[in-house]
Amino acid sequence: QVQLVESGGGLVQAGGSLRLSCAASGSFFSINAMGWYRQAPGKQRELVAGITRGGSTNYADSVKGRFTISRDNAKNTVFLQMNSLKPEDTAVYYCNARYYPSDYDPYSHEYDYWGQGTQVTVSS
Repeated sequence: QVQLVESGGGLVQAGGSLRLSCAASGSFFSINAMGWYRQAPGKQRELVAGITRGGSTNYADSVKGRFTISRDNAKNTVFLQMNSLKPEDTAVYYCNARYYPSDYDPYSHEYDYWGQGTQVTVSS
């Protein structure tokens, strides 16, 4: 079982920055891809940025050049540095982690788990 603890959300003015963190803990064989998603009121949850265990990244077009995702594999932690924030970035941000269970074998399925979400509010 995996637990994800998110931190770093808050209220910031447009043009400001925030850094989100998400630490995975618990019993697992490995944490694989990790990502950040967001959900604004009345909208569907959308991918913001993802990163593989090897460090390959992908971003939503709306955040390219402003947000940077990174991770510390030794600490099973993923970060999202958000710069030049805009009011339209306001949402609840969720961390997602894909993992293999502790009883991993070559036939194991990969599971995914969500954090509880952290609110990011950008004022104009």
